Amino acid sequence: MQFNYLAFAVPLFIFFMLLEYAVARWLGKSYFNFTNSITNITVGIAERLSDVFVAGAFYFVYGYIYRHYALFHFKPTVFHWIGLLLFTDFIWYWYHRLAHEINVLWSVHIVHHQSEDFNYTVSARITVFQAFVRTGFWAILPVFGFTAPMITTMLLIHGLYPFFIHTRLVGKLGILEYILVTPSHHRVHHASNPQYLDRNYGDLLIIWDKLFGTFCAEKDGEEIVYGLTKPLESHSFLWQHFHFTLELLYSVKQAEGWRNKMKLFFGRPATISPDTRKILEKKFHIHNNHEPVEKKLNRYVVWQIGCTLVVLFVFILMEKQLPVLIQVLSAGLILTTLINCGAILEQRKWIFYLEYTRYLLLLLIILTYVPSIQIFLFVFLAAVGIVAYFKTLQRYYLGIVYRTAVI
Repeated sequence: MQFNYLAFAVPLFIFFMLLEYAVARWLGKSYFNFTNSITNITVGIAERLSDVFVAGAFYFVYGYIYRHYALFHFKPTVFHWIGLLLFTDFIWYWYHRLAHEINVLWSVHIVHHQSEDFNYTVSARITVFQAFVRTGFWAILPVFGFTAPMITTMLLIHGLYPFFIHTRLVGKLGILEYILVTPSHHRVHHASNPQYLDRNYGDLLIIWDKLFGTFCAEKDGEEIVYGLTKPLESHSFLWQHFHFTLELLYSVKQAEGWRNKMKLFFGRPATISPDTRKILEKKFHIHNNHEPVEKKLNRYVVWQIGCTLVVLFVFILMEKQLPVLIQVLSAGLILTTLINCGAILEQRKWIFYLEYTRYLLLLLIILTYVPSIQIFLFVFLAAVGIVAYFKTLQRYYLGIVYRTAVI
């Protein structure tokens, strides 16, 4: 059997998240907020899941460009690998900087900056949309003679380091502060303090920021406020991903003339009026329930996330053995669970529809794996029974899950 050993990145990263949480708690530091951590992890799960479907496409793009447009062909040496590392980091700097300065790029990168915490769970806030945009930038690498296997290997290595700079437990690192992007530098990047905005774009090396004038050192004794300058105020999985895209499209629609519309698409995020989000939040009924969430409900969400991580691990590990139908159904099950977790944290009453969908998907997966007339009849009768007693079951379910008023 052929396994995808990249699946082991899932338990590895979870281990470091739990280790950081344990150390922070031992030191008496409140660096973790339950709802923020859960929403961070749900975004990360979706990105890992989508990678299974799109990673091959990225590899194909690099290979195609190399075969048809490469300017150089060489046998890789240690110097070529070092050059690839520097080139990759340089391209990342400009992708990252432009993603903060151009609205259409900020719409896919903003998800990474929504968390008001700063810990290892924040490193999970990457979306597949961001991966597509970054691939567009990195597509220059094969033109200069770097093969698809080289690029893919380097991106895996290069992508590991940023995980470890999303922490408040590590202070300044002496001489390394002059060379590498350290946790101190990256804390500045995630800050919403006015003096720290749009600084420290580097991923591995801080030299690019110093070279292009975007470097700012963390000031000792100054409290950092993390997250967006206008906090999102929502744990909704879908709203986190698409709110700025909707704000941008709404603003473009309101603008008069193509020149003004293009200025919004390619202008800075500050060109979008803060009132736009309020209008859209009202239109789509986006608002947090600030009622305290019971520990029992938190445990229910944790169990869902835990089970989803196990399913994700098996899904990635066994992807080459899984039929396409099973992959699609499993992906639907995972995504529905992620949306469900965000809705539970906001105590939405429509979560029952998601629960119904989840269990239906689970039964279909079982039916696909073990096709039999008995299981088919069970799935059919269960679906009919839920439809027939939908309102009664919904009231009973919400009564169990929630102890406070629901939205």
